[in-house]
Amino acid sequence: MIALIRFQVAGYVRSLRVLHPLIVVALVVVLVLVQGPSGPDATDLAVGTFGDVAAFMFPVWAWAARALLDTQPDEQRALTATAARRRSMPTYAGLLSAYSVNVCLGVVALAVPLLQAIQVGAPGRAVLAGCALNLLAAVPGTLLGAWTSRALIPDPGVSLLALLSAATALVLLGIGRLSWLSVPMIDWLRTAHDGAPEFTAGFPAIALHLALWSALVGTAYLALTHRRH
Repeated sequence: MIALIRFQVAGYVRSLRVLHPLIVVALVVVLVLVQGPSGPDATDLAVGTFGDVAAFMFPVWAWAARALLDTQPDEQRALTATAARRRSMPTYAGLLSAYSVNVCLGVVALAVPLLQAIQVGAPGRAVLAGCALNLLAAVPGTLLGAWTSRALIPDPGVSLLALLSAATALVLLGIGRLSWLSVPMIDWLRTAHDGAPEFTAGFPAIALHLALWSALVGTAYLALTHRRH
C-alpha cells in the first residue's frame, strides 16, 4: 500500500501537474491571505479565515484529486491492479495518495492564516478546530475529485464539466432545505464568522456531518469501482 501511494504521488509530482493547484493556492495566499486581520474584531476575523480557506480549497482539492488519479495511464493502472495483492488495493491507494497531496496543499494555504491567528491571540481551541475543519473538508473534496476521475468518466471534457457541476450543486444544496445532503460549507462559513466561541461550539456537529457524508459517498465510490473492475 505504501509503495503504491509513493508511486502515485511521485508520478503526480514528476508530471508537474501538482504545479497547477499549487500556483493557484500560492496566488491566493500572496494576494489575499497575506493581508491579515486588524482592528477590534481581529480575533474573530482570524478564526473566520479558517472557514474561508476550507471553502476556497474544497474545489481545489477536488481538482487536485482528479488530476492525481488521472495521471497514471490506463495501461499502467491495469498492470498495477494486476500486481496488487487485492483488487481493491489500488483504489484505496489512489484515494490516500490524493488525500495526502491535498493535505499538503492545505498546509500551504493555512500557513499564513495560522500564524496570523496566533499573532492576534485567537483561542487555541478555535485554532485547533479551524485546522481540524480543513483536514476533514479535504476528505469530501478528495472524494468529489475521485468521482469525476477517468476511472469513472473517461471523457476529460465531461469529467471536468461533472466536477464543476457537482461542486456547484453541493453549494446550492447547502443553501436550501436539503442541506443535510450536501457538504456543510454554508454552515461552517456561518459558524466560523460568528466568532471563536460559536465556532468552537458548533464544530462537533459540522465534523459529524462531514464524517457521515464522507463515509456514505466514499463507500458508494468503493462499491462502484469494485463492481467496474
